[in-house]
Amino acid sequence: MAVELAEVIGQLRAELTEAMRQGENAGLRFELGPVELELTVSVDKEAGPGAKVRFWVVELGADAKVARNSTQRITLTLDPRRAGEEPDRRPVLITGAEVDGER
Repeated sequence: MAVELAEVIGQLRAELTEAMRQGENAGLRFELGPVELELTVSVDKEAGPGAKVRFWVVELGADAKVARNSTQRITLTLDPRRAGEEPDRRPVLITGAEVDGER
């Protein structure tokens, strides 16, 4: 299964936004620091004028040996900030229910 990198980051943004919303009135909140993602991606480039490069996040399963030749592992470090705020203003605070397998 492959998902566009922009979709993965968009879903992460939505999850963090929801965690912030849930934590607004919580007695215990957590300051959000840099978010590091390690992903296996496949890169596709379209041919022709105005061609675009697209990054697909892939899930490696039983066929990992085949996929290994055409994929790369990348690490992205995202530093979440509220829109319109200076970098060193208020910290981003989150909370949320624990999810099985979460670290």
